[in-house]
Amino acid sequence: MATGALRIGVTARLAKTAFAEAFGLDLDRVEELWHGLSPPYAALFAWGEGAAPAPAIRDMPLFRPFMLAHPLEDGRVDMADYAAEWKWDGIRVQIVHAGGETRLYSRAGDDITRAFPDIAAAFALPGALDGELMIRGGDGTVQGSDVQGGDAQGGAAASFNALQQRLNRKTVSARMLSDYPAFVRLYDILFDGDEDLRPLPWTARRARLAALAARLPAARFDLSALIEAEDFTTLEAIRAGARDAAIEGVMLKRRDSAYVGGRRVGLWYKWKRDPLTADCVLMYAQRGSGRRSSFYSDYTFGCWTEGGELVPVGKAYSGITDEELRWLDRWVRGHTTGRFGPVREVEKALVLEIAFDSIHPSTRHKSGLAMRFPRIARIRHDKPAAEADRVETLGRLIA
Repeated sequence: MATGALRIGVTARLAKTAFAEAFGLDLDRVEELWHGLSPPYAALFAWGEGAAPAPAIRDMPLFRPFMLAHPLEDGRVDMADYAAEWKWDGIRVQIVHAGGETRLYSRAGDDITRAFPDIAAAFALPGALDGELMIRGGDGTVQGSDVQGGDAQGGAAASFNALQQRLNRKTVSARMLSDYPAFVRLYDILFDGDEDLRPLPWTARRARLAALAARLPAARFDLSALIEAEDFTTLEAIRAGARDAAIEGVMLKRRDSAYVGGRRVGLWYKWKRDPLTADCVLMYAQRGSGRRSSFYSDYTFGCWTEGGELVPVGKAYSGITDEELRWLDRWVRGHTTGRFGPVREVEKALVLEIAFDSIHPSTRHKSGLAMRFPRIARIRHDKPAAEADRVETLGRLIA
């Protein structure tokens, strides 16, 4: 507290879990009600204590927990039991209309309606849908142009970099709405009017979703196309082209699965594309938070320009084991060349192999590039820093 560095990690999910356990309530039910109420949640506590019935939610545009997927590691599935579709590179959203009001929620349950008023204005049918929020193509990088189900979806999507221009904004200008038009690629349907469709099997929900999607403005909504693959081997071959199309991977959904909140083994799988990699030089390190607060665990790394200058290309703090973390912490402490507040500059001598999902042009970084989901794949003890990758090489990996 004295240094101003005290951090307490309490997520909204943890608070909801504590409330549910304290009063012996169903966590999913608590989360549903939570988003329709305001602090200090008097009605919620009254319900928990048994002093009042559950708050009425019939005419409230509430958030419902997303159904999530497990990573498909080394296994295979029977395509007779599972449907496949592309995992698009945007952000997962839930759009809800009830009581004459439309709200757009992120995967974490945050209300992002104000940042995307164009989507909210286009959805006026009572119900709740699940989909991927993206930007229409126009930034020079598009998704789905060369894969099954890509262009057939009503127009290609721009890269994630375009979507970032509109994320986390409280107000959006007319110029922003025009330059970065948003749309939602629909995955699933939770409610059709007042009817709760979540208990239905995926096949039945998919048919209801297709019927509803046909009634929505095509400029703002389309239906995520299925990948036609008679067997898993065929699907493997189709997935191999996902990298070139700037697609995040493949989703596998059990055809008889209900829509259930959270991750349930065996129902949905995500099969992400293989990552890109680059050899980068460690430049700066900063202490982490939580259990890593005593370690230098947040790393900034760079690549060489044609002129021989080392410029930052990204930051990472994941991907390493506890043993590697301790080794890197000792290395940083023993090779510090400068200090800038909590940040240490280190000798430009250690190479890290960085894995990342994609890379995009960026005007915010000196290198002109921004990595998506960078993580440390391994420490390259065997490679001299002078042989690390060049910025030009990374630029050629832009989708």
